[in-house]
Amino acid sequence: MPGDEMLVASETNAGVPAQVLATERAVELARKLHGQYGELMFHQSGGCCDGSSPMCYPRGEFLTGDSDVQLGEVDGEPFYMSKSQFEYWKHTQLILDVVQGRGGMFSLEGPEGVRFLIRSRIFTDEEIRALRTAGRI
Repeated sequence: MPGDEMLVASETNAGVPAQVLATERAVELARKLHGQYGELMFHQSGGCCDGSSPMCYPRGEFLTGDSDVQLGEVDGEPFYMSKSQFEYWKHTQLILDVVQGRGGMFSLEGPEGVRFLIRSRIFTDEEIRALRTAGRI
């Protein structure tokens, strides 16, 4: 988990935990990229060329479809994951963070000298019940 960094969540239904949170650093970087590229989107990569990492694209340049699920938003920018990968991660809260180093070569933050990174925590039993009741898992 990030140290003392504040976590930022999108609006959620009362009592339903956010499935995606972001650190302040991640929100600041998303805002900077939004200023350069316009509306963004995130997709949690399932492997292949860039490993399993969060990828940031100009909105609409990475096509999502019936095989993807939107988990939430990061500062108004949608965050997706494939349904098949979500089956493994559905009991986990994702935390978008930023660290030094090169990220995925297709992700917008590459030239910034930093990369987005996912940290996570397992939902509590109570949170899982709330997510199930809300139809989120």
